[in-house]
Order: sequence, then C-alpha cells, then structure tokens
Amino acid sequence: MTSFVLPHALHGRGSHKVIAVHGWFADRSAFDPVLPDLDQDAFQYALVDLRGYGEARDAAGAYTSGEGAADVLALADLLGWDRFSVVGHSMGASVVQRVLAAAPLRVRRLVGISPVPASGLPLPPEQWELFSSAAHTPENRRAIIDLTTGGRRPAAWLDRMVRRSLRCSDAKAFRAWLDSWSGETFAAEVEGAAVPALAVTGALDPALTAELARATWMRWYANSELVEIGSAGHYAMDEAPLELIRAVEDFLRADDNGDGNGDCDGPGVGSGVG
Repeated sequence: MTSFVLPHALHGRGSHKVIAVHGWFADRSAFDPVLPDLDQDAFQYALVDLRGYGEARDAAGAYTSGEGAADVLALADLLGWDRFSVVGHSMGASVVQRVLAAAPLRVRRLVGISPVPASGLPLPPEQWELFSSAAHTPENRRAIIDLTTGGRRPAAWLDRMVRRSLRCSDAKAFRAWLDSWSGETFAAEVEGAAVPALAVTGALDPALTAELARATWMRWYANSELVEIGSAGHYAMDEAPLELIRAVEDFLRADDNGDGNGDCDGPGVGSGVG
C-alpha cells in the first residue's frame, strides 16, 4: 500500500460530492474555465491531478486507469465521501469508469466529457505515430489539439494549450498514459451497469464522436444519456463552458430530486445542446 494522496482542490460547499478527473493534455487546471459558474451551493467538486500531472508531476506510478481509479477512491476515503458522482474528460473518463467498475455502489452518477470508451481507443498506424511521439514533440501536441477541435481554433489558443500541456505533464508519464487509455479494455466490467451515465461529446471532434458514444457508452450503461454540443470539439471546458456546465449540472442535479440513490430519471436519451 502507498501513502500517496492525489493532489486536489475543493470547490463549493454543496452536499452532492463530485470528483472530476482531467484528460491527457492537462492537469486539474483543465477545469479552470468552468469554475466561476459552477453551482457551488449545490455541489462540492474535488478536482484532482493524476500521477504525472500538476502537483503530482513527479509522482512515481504505473500511469494506468486502474491505478488512477484506486487513487480516486483513496482520496474519497480521505475526504470522508462514501458516495459521490464522478466526471472525467477524455482519458479521465476512462479513469472514472474504472472507479465505477471497482466500487459501483459508491458512484451516484457518471459523466464522461468526450469520453474514451471502456474498450480503449486503438489508433491506426499513422495516428499512433503522431500520438506516441507527442510526449517529446510539441508540434505533435499542437496538431492533435487542432485536429480534435475541427481545425477551427485560433493559433494563439492552440499555442497556449500546448504550453500548458508541456508545463503540467511529465513526458514519461504522458507517454505511459497513452498506452493505458488507448490500449486497455474493461468494457465487460461495466456493461449493464445501472448507474445514471451521461456522455457529452463535441460535434467538432472527429475522434470521440457522438456516434462512438452511441456504439459504446450508450450500449454499456443501461441508464445512459447523450448530449452533443454543436459549438465544441474535444475541449468543451474551453470551447463551450456554459453549455457544458448546464448539461453536466442538470444531469447531476436530477439525482437530488429523489432519494439520492441515483435512481431518478434525468433528461431523455439523445438530448442535444448547442
């Protein structure tokens, strides 16, 4: 056993506890654009830095979704949160799905923003070369961000996203995390789970699309919903923060209209935003 504690920041004072996990290109600062407009009376968010990122940039580890899920559960124990909802962006969605697989009775609601599916995301050879060399090649990180936002974002924003990614991630961990989120599959561990589950996708993202979510997320989670944000690509926190907050918090809030056990119905499957 390890005494490692995920670095984290708490926001809000609400009774509905939420742990949010960032994606491959950022630490918990990925959620900075949405912080000013979160409902901090209804929710309390714990934003974490996975091993290899942010304040955990130098933390040793295997850098896998399973290890990340164990770290999230250990943090929940430390915070005294018996039940909580989980939100994960991209790679972080793989981590929070592992949390559900490991401790299904503790998860109130599950949210994936541009979620990597529990089947992993195998890449064709040319994309694998682009992604696998991105750890040490800033130009490749920029190309990936540009590709996954539909080639529509300004150069200064792309450059800023790359600088943040380089600053907040360890290159070795960054590369190792790729093997985990792209190559590992654990769909059998979550298929049929009854937890309410929301997938939020961006219409400008050609990789983690609404179609992919329908073929994976919507098939595996019996009580699942899908929201597609028309004005966003892969980085909805930056591209469409208000639409994202509304979609996620409306979904989370539906749990609070009942007995808190995650059995209440939220918006209909296939609802859209933007």
